[in-house]
Amino acid sequence: MSWQDNCPYCDAMNDIDIDTSQGSHSTWIDCQWCCAPIAVTVTISPFDDTLESVILARDDEA
Repeated sequence: MSWQDNCPYCDAMNDIDIDTSQGSHSTWIDCQWCCAPIAVTVTISPFDDTLESVILARDDEA
């Protein structure tokens, strides 16, 4: 699944691939524009396996 959200560092829009088959999880990506490390937290519903939320945070906030 593709997700778009703003970088918490430079505010640029990033395209993020979300693997919903992993269930709820956390991972790291690099911003496509400023290369800063972004903490990504994915929450999947335990009832119907739908995407509930995607939260992007700065490295020092994670």
